[in-house]
Amino acid sequence: MQHPIPSRWLMAAALAGLTAGAGTAQAGNVPAGYTKCAIDGGTCAFSGARKVAYGAAGKYVYGIYQNGVACTLANFGGVDPNPDVPKKVCSRAKKAIDMSSPVPAYRGVSLAGAEFGADPWGNGALPGTYGVNYIYPNQGEVSYFAGKKMNTVRLPFRWERLQPTLQAPFDAAEWSRLNGFVANATAGGTTVVLDPHNYARWYTNIIGAGVSNNAFADFWSRLATAYKGNPKVVFALMNEPHDMATEQWLAAANAAIAAIRAAGANNLVLVPGNGWTGAHSWSQNWYGSPNATTMLGVIDPANNHAYEVHQYLDGDSSGGSATCVSETIGVERLTAFTAWLRSHAKRGFLGEMAGGDNATCHVAVDGMLAYLSANRDVWAGWTWWAAGPWWGGYMFSIEPRSDGSDAPQMGWLTPYLP
Repeated sequence: MQHPIPSRWLMAAALAGLTAGAGTAQAGNVPAGYTKCAIDGGTCAFSGARKVAYGAAGKYVYGIYQNGVACTLANFGGVDPNPDVPKKVCSRAKKAIDMSSPVPAYRGVSLAGAEFGADPWGNGALPGTYGVNYIYPNQGEVSYFAGKKMNTVRLPFRWERLQPTLQAPFDAAEWSRLNGFVANATAGGTTVVLDPHNYARWYTNIIGAGVSNNAFADFWSRLATAYKGNPKVVFALMNEPHDMATEQWLAAANAAIAAIRAAGANNLVLVPGNGWTGAHSWSQNWYGSPNATTMLGVIDPANNHAYEVHQYLDGDSSGGSATCVSETIGVERLTAFTAWLRSHAKRGFLGEMAGGDNATCHVAVDGMLAYLSANRDVWAGWTWWAAGPWWGGYMFSIEPRSDGSDAPQMGWLTPYLP
């Protein structure tokens, strides 16, 4: 299925009183990463596709435009972002949006196994025994998915195995396994998303409480130093933080980002939210302060990050069932988060999604992938959950079958792998 690029489009959100997040606004009327292009009533001229901000004094609304736009309130939704300042300014993002592809930039799968042996609270076989409690994926799997035109693999692993002692050098044997996988995969052109699958914990100690933010920053400083010269490596800060204050997680994330940038790494960083980082619950507060509010406080000196969310399609969004709620549930659960991304000029990454092998899930997943493609201005990519050598008959696995045939869900993804 191909999704044609329109010759001109406007995807703007206008929210009265919208304030740019921490690290976004700077002195004057231009958000960080933007260049002034027009005053109210003028024309913001550029070629190609750009994000454009309209507003003043740190309050903006945003739109995506092609080949210029008139700097008027009507073109940005009709709701004044800052009524206290009569004259607004338009500014365009310094970086153009690549709309040449009909799909998001990163498309792939989580190759699981290296994180096996422990639960989301840090209990289990840690560090465990390689080949008994956990396993790394092999390069044959990378080649198989690359052959299907996937350009990205997400590599879940455990922090405790790579760094058994906090703020100490990495374990040599585990580093050899992880680095060997990364080196071989990226040398073949595949992007690797490094995913410490720890749920904001080291063993059972929560980051910011039982284990310090400095220790978490040290861990990421070492990884950043190793991979700062490899743009094919993406840094996903943490898998699914939960059962902690959202402010506590934000402080830990900012400490890690600061350490990554201090190491000289400008790699893309994926920042999850609290509360298992569900797209559907991004604005909810049952886990504490809503991610939609608190996670605007992300500070990234390189301005190269995206918010990682996960979204399953069963009744409680946990991924515990092969049953999908409806054929439209995927789009429904992504819509509000997508609007949040666009209204704040942010990017998103769908780190986990899946559906069982049935007709309802097939339609729901197809709709979700089409939606991500249509909104690729704010969605950087997606990775399916999951594949890997030890999944066996797992309901969501797209590992090829023992006879070499494709898993049913692999066929669902193929139209979105141009």
